[in-house]
Amino acid sequence: MKKFLVGLVIGALIAFHLGMNFGRHRPILSNPYADQVESVKDKAEKVIESTKETIHQATEPSRK
Repeated sequence: MKKFLVGLVIGALIAFHLGMNFGRHRPILSNPYADQVESVKDKAEKVIESTKETIHQATEPSRK
C-alpha cells in the first residue's frame, strides 16, 4: 500500500507538469514556468532600480 501511495504522488506531480505544457500547447518536456521566471526577473530589475534611486535621493542632502 505504501508503494502505491508513493507512486501515486510521484505520478501526480509528473502528470501535473506535463499537463500544464500540454494545455499551453508547448513542448511536453519544456519548462512550464519559463514565462513567469522572465516576468519575475523584469520586476526585480525595476525594484532594484527604484531602490537605488530612492537611496540616492535620501543620501543626497547629506552631501551638500
